[in-house]
Amino acid sequence: MKQFVTEQHHEQALESLSELIRIPSVLDESDSGEGHPFGEKVVEALDKVLEISEGLGFKTFKDPEGYYGYAEVGSGDELFGILCHMDVVPGGDEKNWESKPFEPTIKDGWLVGRGSQDDKGPSIAAMYAVKALMDAGVEFNTRIRFIFGTDEENLWRCLDKYNEKEEGITQGFAPDAEFPLIYAEKGLLQAYLTGPGTNEFSVNAGGALNVVPDSAPYSGEKLAEVKAALTKHNFDFEDQGNSITVLGKSIHAKDAAEGVNAISRLAIALSEVFDFAPIKFLGELVQENATGEKVVGKTVDEQSGELTMNFASLEITPEQTKIGVDMRIPVTFKKEELVEKMTEKIKAYDLSYEEFDFLDSLYVPLESELIQNLLGTYRDITGDMTEPFVSGGATFARTMNQCVAFGAMFPDTPDFMHQANERWELSSMYKAMEIYAEAVYRLCGK
Repeated sequence: MKQFVTEQHHEQALESLSELIRIPSVLDESDSGEGHPFGEKVVEALDKVLEISEGLGFKTFKDPEGYYGYAEVGSGDELFGILCHMDVVPGGDEKNWESKPFEPTIKDGWLVGRGSQDDKGPSIAAMYAVKALMDAGVEFNTRIRFIFGTDEENLWRCLDKYNEKEEGITQGFAPDAEFPLIYAEKGLLQAYLTGPGTNEFSVNAGGALNVVPDSAPYSGEKLAEVKAALTKHNFDFEDQGNSITVLGKSIHAKDAAEGVNAISRLAIALSEVFDFAPIKFLGELVQENATGEKVVGKTVDEQSGELTMNFASLEITPEQTKIGVDMRIPVTFKKEELVEKMTEKIKAYDLSYEEFDFLDSLYVPLESELIQNLLGTYRDITGDMTEPFVSGGATFARTMNQCVAFGAMFPDTPDFMHQANERWELSSMYKAMEIYAEAVYRLCGK
């Protein structure tokens, strides 16, 4: 194999990535306006990556509404897409960082900064990999288009807009996950189950739907009886005297069965103390089951495993009950069938179904040309024979035809995404560039 990526490409990629990290491209709905739907800083990052792309010799386009942009090279009727995003999650409390989150810092061979792993770093690695092919005089038998989204960390409105306005890709990948590659992603369904309120007690617990809640406070009526029920079940809780906090173990909703849901445990106790139908749904029917079996029946397939169902939030007031749920659906099952089963089941508990968000599943057969080329490239360069896998997570790959998540993290790369001190080891970044260059060469080079 020819070595396309040079040390100069490493240096240039690092400089460009540092420029992008300096822009705090976090969603800011309060700063939404014409040309910057997700805030000025998000569109500033989009402008910067397009400026970098132009300097590398790509033709660029920016959506006039500011939802997306793309950079393209090559010619032909077919379109190979590389799906990236320029938005990042907030930096969080700077006290937890060794350096400021939006001031890129090199430390012990690592680049530290928000977006270094997710997804500015992998985006730049892939872009400079293609630049290395251009510098080597490689001609492309298809167009290669880097598509830059701006709302990946939230509702994906950027690629919804792209798909409304632009042509679809023939095939491609998203450098926003792990090597060797993800060939299937479960469907993602988030909803609220709503019902009547009660004056007997109140609850306000949980948060993001994609996280198993690790705490659930309670300070209402019959507190002593609720404590007794928790103790009977050996559920951990902190006792503050006039209130308690039920304790659990937080984990991503896609792995819900591996966590401990504090809301579920509180609901089990409450259902033994109060005769209230919506709380009995959680406390008597669901209990601590995180596979949805009690609600929609056994849901599992050979391709992607078992459904996960995470009850992430619970609000009970005199006016209403509102339960937030996140489901990761095996690739061969249809959302409509599961919603029908759930709707029928929850009727008995005075609850109704309200959809919040849905992303359809992704499945590309392992024997496809795309996967065989990407997987072969990874194995030839690394010698790692790890099998491709299925994920309950979600990447932009599922928004396009014949598209998979391909890198950029290696199996042994520590996961710092969305965490304080997010960082990417430079040696891993450079190895990813090598893999991306060879993969694009095999798929798109003449």
